[in-house]
Amino acid sequence: MAIPDYQTIMLPLLKVVADGKEYRIRDLIEILSTELDLLPDDRREMLPSGTQPLFDNRVSWANTYLKKAGLLHSSKRGYVQITEQGKKVLSSNPKKITTVFLKKFEPFQHFFSNATLAGEEESSESESDKTPEEELENAWKSLNKTLASELLDKVKEISPAKFEQLVLDLLLSMGYGGSRQEAGNLVGRTGDGGIDGIINEDRLGLDKIYLQAKRWENTVAIKEVRDFAGALLAQKARKGVFITTSDFPKSAYEFAHDIDRNIVLINGIRLAELMIEFKMGVSVKETYQVKEIDSDYFDG
Repeated sequence: MAIPDYQTIMLPLLKVVADGKEYRIRDLIEILSTELDLLPDDRREMLPSGTQPLFDNRVSWANTYLKKAGLLHSSKRGYVQITEQGKKVLSSNPKKITTVFLKKFEPFQHFFSNATLAGEEESSESESDKTPEEELENAWKSLNKTLASELLDKVKEISPAKFEQLVLDLLLSMGYGGSRQEAGNLVGRTGDGGIDGIINEDRLGLDKIYLQAKRWENTVAIKEVRDFAGALLAQKARKGVFITTSDFPKSAYEFAHDIDRNIVLINGIRLAELMIEFKMGVSVKETYQVKEIDSDYFDG
């Protein structure tokens, strides 16, 4: 099943702690994942940034909002317990607890009036199914997606020589190729049977990676990938990277997966994403820091 949004999690969370015992948040996450019939793949799903499991994040926000409304409280770090107000809410048998529901409690009203909840306005009854952290990360992801598309358009406009330099710069930024001089002597110099260059996999040159780079507009035919694999075989090479500004058909990815050579296919969008990740051809416009309480400071 799909991972429930944080508002859907609030009522099940409150019911789990209804016995009045103190629960560790880490244990509650596991209990709720079982009660909500989450699959192992659901538990492994991460936030867009990859910094935390999505379900863990949503349970954390459900806990935060219930505490802000006075239905839960924490007597010590990482633990939570139901309050008398929380027990009263459960006794009324609510069908669901949402942020709109929580607005009837004064502590939450105060919290809500002093915090902008992503995707929701004070006067609106619409409810976002994403936590503020998810909204922020999804906005970041959307901006990067737009940037990748614009960046790829720029890459397609450059000369073949500049594209060759771009490939070199990217691989060096990713830690391949040794020094720039060593890499520059190899990339774009072979032209041997479908191979555009050879670059060191590591700084010591313990292994080589063979390259094919095509600044194309049309989809790369699978024949090109097969020819590249054949060129690797002829060189007794086992590792290759095929980079294009366009795309590969599904059959090419299947072919690369099935053969006994390790060939990585990088299409235009993936190329642009890697350029963004390794800060090539882009600059930082703004930096936003998301901070949290340093409990160690207050415990010391």
